[in-house]
Amino acid sequence: MELLDALKWRYATKKMSGKAVPQELVDQIVEAAYLAPTSSGLQQFEIIVISNQELKEKIQPIAYNQSQIVDASHLLVFASWDGYTDERIDRMFDHMNTERGLPLNATDEYKTGLKANLFSLTKEQQAAHTGKQSYISFGIALAAAAELKVDATPMEGFVAADLDELLGLTAKGLKSQTIIALGYRAEEGDWLVNMKKVRQPKEVFLTEIK
Repeated sequence: MELLDALKWRYATKKMSGKAVPQELVDQIVEAAYLAPTSSGLQQFEIIVISNQELKEKIQPIAYNQSQIVDASHLLVFASWDGYTDERIDRMFDHMNTERGLPLNATDEYKTGLKANLFSLTKEQQAAHTGKQSYISFGIALAAAAELKVDATPMEGFVAADLDELLGLTAKGLKSQTIIALGYRAEEGDWLVNMKKVRQPKEVFLTEIK
């Protein structure tokens, strides 16, 4: 299975070479993330693709001065909704129904029940739920990068509030969740590159109920 081979090849690259990733490969990775499943198909997040070097240099101190931020070819910032609103839910359902050639009220019964469930959550619970949706896409993007032999470093090590302010996410009702640094591994300077990939023993990780 090619995907398994790709996942065995990938690792959280610690030192990027600075080599640019071709735009067509970045586009494929983003497309894979775009096609990720989400709860009720609402796609509760956005992806910000950053290749501007000056902006990456501003992000680096926010990300604890990690070198991948500036040495990567592109950064993908996954930013989820800060909560649910009628407008956000209605807009997506209207879009889905229009694209499928259905009347706008075709999903009203389902949408009403969904809103009742989502609006019963606290604002913090809503934000946690939307954040989980972004992580599904995040994982698919990492797998897509591996299949394309593009190195990708998943990063949660940054001050989210500062990144949100820098990128203007708060004004858009978004919260940054994760960053993927895309690039190519450096030949030297990466302590992890030649180390064995290690996971929990299968007997610890896996429980089978037959």
